[in-house]
Amino acid sequence: MKRTISVPFGLGIVVFLGAPAAAESTSQIEEIKVWGQSAESSTAERVGPTSILEPGDFASINMATTEDVVKYEPSLVIRRRFIGDSNGTLGIRSANMFQTSRSMVFADGVPLHYLLQSRWSGAPRWTMVSASEIARVDVIYGPYSAEYSGNAMGGVVEIETAIPQKREFHVDGSWFSQSFDDYGFDDSVSGYKGFVSFGDKIGNTSVYVSYNHLDNDSQPQSFYYAAPAAAEGSVSASGGIEGPDSQNNQRLYFGDSGVVNTTTDNLKFKLGYEVDQFSALLNVAYEDRHSDTDQPNSYVFDDSGQAVYGGRVVIEGNGYDIPVHRLNVSSADRESLSVGLRLRADLSERTRIEANLSQFDILEDINRSSASNPAFATYDLSGQVSDYDDTGWQTAEIKLSSDDFLLDDLDVVTGLRYESYKLNYNVYNSDNYAASEKNNYRSRSGGETDVAAAFAQLNWQLSDAIDLAFGGRYEQWQSQGGYYSDDDPSTPGFDLEPVPGNDIDKFSPKFSAGYRFADLWQLRYSLAKAYRFPIVEELFSQYSAYNAISLANPELGPEDGLHQNLMLQRDLANGYWRVNLYQDDVDNAIDSQSTILPGGSSIRTFIPIDRVRTRGVEFIANVNEIWSMPLDVRLNLAYTDAEILENQADPSIVGNTFPRMPEWRANLLATYHLSDRWDIGGSVQYASNSYGRLDNTDTAENVYGAQDAYTRVGIKSSYRFSKAFSAGVGVDNLTNEVAYVAHPWPGRTVYLNFSYDL
Repeated sequence: MKRTISVPFGLGIVVFLGAPAAAESTSQIEEIKVWGQSAESSTAERVGPTSILEPGDFASINMATTEDVVKYEPSLVIRRRFIGDSNGTLGIRSANMFQTSRSMVFADGVPLHYLLQSRWSGAPRWTMVSASEIARVDVIYGPYSAEYSGNAMGGVVEIETAIPQKREFHVDGSWFSQSFDDYGFDDSVSGYKGFVSFGDKIGNTSVYVSYNHLDNDSQPQSFYYAAPAAAEGSVSASGGIEGPDSQNNQRLYFGDSGVVNTTTDNLKFKLGYEVDQFSALLNVAYEDRHSDTDQPNSYVFDDSGQAVYGGRVVIEGNGYDIPVHRLNVSSADRESLSVGLRLRADLSERTRIEANLSQFDILEDINRSSASNPAFATYDLSGQVSDYDDTGWQTAEIKLSSDDFLLDDLDVVTGLRYESYKLNYNVYNSDNYAASEKNNYRSRSGGETDVAAAFAQLNWQLSDAIDLAFGGRYEQWQSQGGYYSDDDPSTPGFDLEPVPGNDIDKFSPKFSAGYRFADLWQLRYSLAKAYRFPIVEELFSQYSAYNAISLANPELGPEDGLHQNLMLQRDLANGYWRVNLYQDDVDNAIDSQSTILPGGSSIRTFIPIDRVRTRGVEFIANVNEIWSMPLDVRLNLAYTDAEILENQADPSIVGNTFPRMPEWRANLLATYHLSDRWDIGGSVQYASNSYGRLDNTDTAENVYGAQDAYTRVGIKSSYRFSKAFSAGVGVDNLTNEVAYVAHPWPGRTVYLNFSYDL
């Protein structure tokens, strides 16, 4: 049911980059309707650990985009390589940052998680909700509620947005700049962001419309090394940078991808209606993205001092082969439309019904790549064009909840859900890549999946001290319409190979028991079975492009997980501290593995690992006004042990650490309220190093391709000059640490921002 909360005036800026209004004043309070799903009113918070973020918790976060809001939460990582990165993948607990289909993100019940692709392409569509409209975020750990599918193996991020209850106009702007120095690149890049919104309520109808524009340059995302080659027939050259790759093999790095310029425009429209015991909320979000990677840098020069962009060279007597396509240029355009509708009604004092409908359409998603660098001797407009056609998803859900169902203190929620996903990916050879000319197919692949589910969860408060929860989720999953290209040049048409479909039914039971003692202590044990079905890309994606080859695996079955969590919590008058012990055992864990070819190209496929066990310990302390001071602290520390226990296909990896799972993670957010107008805060993010490969051979540190340890320190200060105007300044990665998560994390980044409200 709809919740009403009090938040500081100018809600639109509290989650915006450097927005100062998050905890500036407790005197300016306004009633705002929260229309999104709240875990507190669902079963999720009663059966597993949940972390809640409200506007006051954002005060010391330098926020440029929506994913910044949750990046300091326990056992959670977002691989956002630069501001405006479309590949901001999410990992929670035993789901690493590339197992994107094991974590879910919703905004007002509308899915933002991208269950069509994985790895870097599977990032949630964060920009479909603006950071400036967020009122509350719930991070729900594990698949312990029957309301969520096995895609919640890692966890769920539930975002709630708000519609002001009177006429409001808001504008804010930000500028950010980062410096980066590694390999052959040493420069600063910068960008800006602007946001404007209008909201009003007329009778029973609420309206909200916003526009967000982001324009930013990033540090180079890729650094390329050359393969050894015979010296005969080579061009005499100099330069290059000698250094190890992630597996400690000595390489000659010949260049980088250069600065990436990204612009993003977002339009959002929300229409809410409420009368008596009925409410409705319509969400429409449109995204238009464009990126250019057209400034690659070569580190190798011929005898005349001209940069070399491809071919065979000899440097100090050693021959190297620089792939002609490696230092090419590219551009990409993406347009997406998301529509969501939520209907709610109270059927009686104890019974409620809710329906959610959503549709996500990729209107355009096209990438254009040249065959060589424009400065290369034989450059012409030939290249490749890739795009997604008839791609997107639809979801529909209806659920009924009732309090005191049959028995006193027995609550139930039950419902039905249907999801359908379709992906079609085409790669074309092009005689004019810049004009998006599609001359003939190079590869094609695609297919569909859908799942129908029925779920029920019963929560029984046996006494003031003891509660029990029982739940179950039954799912029918199928894949169909799969195909990939296997062209025979001797035939006139472009040959496609059909892939047989599959049908799988699974039931996932859930259980939780809680005990409260001595008034302030809570103990809870949660147990859940979960099945994570393969997504379209894992089953059918097969293509060949300049820099990557993907192989399909249509016989993949679901990941089979058994999840356990033991929570001990001590409630405080001004917060809480908590310890979680958890264990996730997953059979047939689907992993995407890539083999890097000389020059940096890759071949990948999706393979199941027989059994992976992840054990973890989390300590969490969220305390306001600590030691009776105007100091708010959010602190968490997590230890994780992710081990491959069984794998008949390749026993050599048994006992290895599962990729991209650091043993240690820690986060600290601290805000000191100097006055009602002035806040100052700091942040620390820490992660130990990890592996990127199943064989754990990538042990080199601080090199391109590594999974580095990092300690990132941030500061932020914000000041409210008047009721209408506020400004702030902040810095992330204060020490300018260079670290890699395969690609480089951002260097030191400075933020300046302002906001104005009418």
